[in-house]
Amino acid sequence: VDDGIQVNSGNFDGLPNTEAINKITIHLEFKGLGTKIVTYRLRDWLISRQRYWGAPIPIIYCEKCGTVPAPESQLPVILPEAVEFKPHGMSPLAEVDSFINTICPKCSGTARREIDTMDTFVDSSWYFLRYLSPKDDHHPFVTKKVNTWLPVDQYIGGVEHAILHLLYSRFITKVLCDLGLVNFKEPFRHLFTQGMIIKEGAKMSKSRGNVVSPDILIDKHGADTQRLYILFIGPPQKDAEWNDRGVLGASRFLSRLWQKITDYEDVYARIQRVDIVMNKLSPAAKTLYRQMNQTVKKVTEDMETSWHFNTAIASVMELLNHVDAFHVVIPTNVVEELDFHVFRYTMETILLLMAPFTPHICEELWEIMGHKPSIFQQPWPAYDKDAILEEVIEIVVQINSKVKSRLSVPVDVSEEELKRRVLSDERIAGFLQGKQVMNTIIVPGKLVNIVIK
Repeated sequence: VDDGIQVNSGNFDGLPNTEAINKITIHLEFKGLGTKIVTYRLRDWLISRQRYWGAPIPIIYCEKCGTVPAPESQLPVILPEAVEFKPHGMSPLAEVDSFINTICPKCSGTARREIDTMDTFVDSSWYFLRYLSPKDDHHPFVTKKVNTWLPVDQYIGGVEHAILHLLYSRFITKVLCDLGLVNFKEPFRHLFTQGMIIKEGAKMSKSRGNVVSPDILIDKHGADTQRLYILFIGPPQKDAEWNDRGVLGASRFLSRLWQKITDYEDVYARIQRVDIVMNKLSPAAKTLYRQMNQTVKKVTEDMETSWHFNTAIASVMELLNHVDAFHVVIPTNVVEELDFHVFRYTMETILLLMAPFTPHICEELWEIMGHKPSIFQQPWPAYDKDAILEEVIEIVVQINSKVKSRLSVPVDVSEEELKRRVLSDERIAGFLQGKQVMNTIIVPGKLVNIVIK
């Protein structure tokens, strides 16, 4: 049910429901009819597992003393290494007498250890605390370090993690906070839940027989192609339908990138690098340089703010199209050298932008272009704020809010000059013939709307 307006709600009629919820709660509290509380859909959690892999449950069973927790001096309980794994039956620990048989810490009588281990979610619900002091043999974590570096900035997981694991982590963190061991109540600042890859309308599953083997794709197209297609297939937070033909598109793009760079493999070392000065470039080189800087800005924003890797990759693909349209020649004069340098700089930038997505081919092409050390030791490219500004923009011309023409004008054109150009346009002049202009509305950098009668 979508949000809406309250009806049949007495004094709360007409309020947006999101606003009314809080006011109704306050009203009920004032009348003594209820209290606002937060409830968590957290059910009892059975953490014991009949398997070897997991943290041992530190409980000892004594016939005289009953159930006794292992003393802190005996923690952590270490799993034995001499175990036999069988396809069926009880936990392998059930047959390791040296692990099971122990001494009761209360009465020093004979006792036995718990052989169930904990669900691995118990560990992963707090292991981010342990990462800061992994070699500390005396404490699970160092409170001072944890309070300095945490909570975690970004949590990434599937939807099943967001339901279960996230709640477990929050529960454990709140307990640790109440005990004074950490000074924060929430373990994660931000949550990102990625979607699933769908094939034939269903989640990939061995039981459904719709799993795509990565080994076959890697053998045929390479790991970079598979990585590129998965990232390009759609927004990462949404489910995406797998399409075998889409892999071919990713492969073709990487082949084009390889060919474009290796075509000039012998030229890179011969052409001296120079600083790029916009007003010294040819019109075509100036346009490519601007498109390259605009792409850096777009890709950076897509990756850092919205995590839209698919649109970031699409922007780089579009930039390669612009490179294909740019006439590159082996330089014989100063102008051609400048043009080649813009081409080379653009291709280097493409490699830097694509390296997180397709690391292997970008590393190799980076070396082919004459660079050492690794591309992954290079800084992320920055864009020239002045270079991304368009010198010419397209203005939509409307008459009574209906589009009648489009004009290309300088980006810094004045309103008077813009009006003059619009009224001088042959198409617009024809529409205005015999009409009275009542008003001219200008939206800077976008449109001109002429109101006539």
